[in-house]
Amino acid sequence: MTAAAHPRLPDVFDALVVGGGINGAGVARDLAGRGLSVLLCEQHDLASHTSSASSKLIHGGLRYLEHYEFRLVAKALAEREVLLKSAPHLMRSLRFVMPLDERMRPAWLIRAGLFLYDHLAKREWLPGTERLKLRQHPTGAPLQARLKTGFAYSDGWVDDARLVVACAQDAVARGATVLTRTACVDARREADLGWQLRLRHVSGNEFMVRARALVNAAGPWAAQFLAEHVKQGGVPERRNLRLVKGSHIVVPQCFTHDHAYIFQNPDGRILFAIPYEGRFTLIGTTDVEHRGPIGHVRISEDEIAYLCAQASRYFTQPVTPGDVLWTYAGVRPLLDDEHGNPAEVTRDYRLELEAPEGAAPLLNLWGGKLTTFRRLAEDAADLLAPRLGNSRGAWTRGALLPGGDLSTWIGLPQQPDADFERFVAALTAQHPGHPPPLLRRWAHAYGSAIATLLAAPLGNEIAPGVFEAELAYLRDHEWARTGEDVLWRRSKLGLHLSEAERARVAAWFS
Repeated sequence: MTAAAHPRLPDVFDALVVGGGINGAGVARDLAGRGLSVLLCEQHDLASHTSSASSKLIHGGLRYLEHYEFRLVAKALAEREVLLKSAPHLMRSLRFVMPLDERMRPAWLIRAGLFLYDHLAKREWLPGTERLKLRQHPTGAPLQARLKTGFAYSDGWVDDARLVVACAQDAVARGATVLTRTACVDARREADLGWQLRLRHVSGNEFMVRARALVNAAGPWAAQFLAEHVKQGGVPERRNLRLVKGSHIVVPQCFTHDHAYIFQNPDGRILFAIPYEGRFTLIGTTDVEHRGPIGHVRISEDEIAYLCAQASRYFTQPVTPGDVLWTYAGVRPLLDDEHGNPAEVTRDYRLELEAPEGAAPLLNLWGGKLTTFRRLAEDAADLLAPRLGNSRGAWTRGALLPGGDLSTWIGLPQQPDADFERFVAALTAQHPGHPPPLLRRWAHAYGSAIATLLAAPLGNEIAPGVFEAELAYLRDHEWARTGEDVLWRRSKLGLHLSEAERARVAAWFS
């Protein structure tokens, strides 16, 4: 198909959303839930860049308090329990320990910050801050003996890439269309026809669609997309985004308890050390200006050395570059607020609606962070929907994401973490023929959608614990097209499999 209508798509959509990261998927979901016809296009795989390269945290951002970002922190804190309830299989509460190092920040400042963290937004069930005597607490065992005192507080963990997929699935369930590996290469605002849009599939095939509104949710590419591909009459205003690289390392397990750590660094930054995938520890992140191609970002040797050195300032057992098993890096598109230090650039978002009289709207999404994606999507839909004649209000605050309704197995929900454990217990009891580790992994990944997998024969075991039934499900229901889509985004099985086993999964798709 070249410059022709796609035979399976409607003649015109209410909105075309460009970008299949968390913000694009969230906006497509919200708009579709209000009854609007939506097409989302993503040039690569869903969550293939920034949205799968996060620290995997649902958090208020404790360190942002030092930069007086009280509004952003309060907004993010208020979202934690909303999100945890919406998908108890993909998210869980996580207790963080901050060892007190008086050389970094005095105890009174830490206590003041944590007091604000506890009280800037309402908490229903997440526990508040407590002071720890580290020499008498399990979390003190892996730490150097000089660290006597610490503080524990609550935030959350999320499977970031799967959260994006869940939002896209929900959008489709509510009537949206999602096209992956399909770029928007030309967008023209026509006087009477709305947006005329040329889309290009990775195969090279091109086709035209029309939309009454265009949403630019291209993340790190947002400014480039606007400048190079959007023709709206006149000269488009230039937007300044700070592209900041955040890198992480994964090393063998540094500790065996279920808490995470937040460490203070001499440069004023903080470092997370998080339990990861059962047998590993995730350490990050860095904040480095990114000046290369947006789609090709890698951790540098200097960043690896920095992360290892800072973690080794706290752990009894040093972390060395030779311990690193896997790395990942992503580019965060931050609003340029003229801070010289990338770590101090705001993580808040800005929405800009361009809708000249009688012209089709263009909504640009700038900045943002994983924790506030639902609020961003809600704010975006509140801006755009009335311009399209839609008066339905916000709806996502109490809505469950696909897989999040566990009531068939556990009855009425109570507390998300406990609900998930009850769900796993019910699955194990009802399906004694399936290995318990497989059921737990599937429960985390798919939640109540596990019923579809359990109803099908397992098929051949392509790699240890990876059966044809799951690969087919990921292909047919989650847009997976390659081994990388499965091994490093929709799961982290790549960490657990050998190179030969990973190759067998890739071969199944090819």
